[in-house]
Amino acid sequence: MATRYLTKIGVLSLGKIFGVIYAIMGLIAGAIFSLMSLGMGSAMGNEGAFAGMLFGVGAIITVPIFYGIMGFVGGILTALIYNVVTGFIGGLEIEVE
Repeated sequence: MATRYLTKIGVLSLGKIFGVIYAIMGLIAGAIFSLMSLGMGSAMGNEGAFAGMLFGVGAIITVPIFYGIMGFVGGILTALIYNVVTGFIGGLEIEVE
């Protein structure tokens, strides 16, 4: 096994990876919000059911997009900060075979 050091991360590469991961998490969160709003809306009668359905569909669409954008921005910031810090203290030690 050879020990190597990760000294630089591709900024856009990490941004894309974080964006996709966070979008998937947003899809899961949006599905949970959707189910909760549908359940609560149906408990309030016809008007509540329509509002619950509208909010539920909106959550399935908007939450993954919002999470994906925030993950992309967070990934870019993380890579930039990592690259600056490794210039001062060195890289992350990893073992490869």
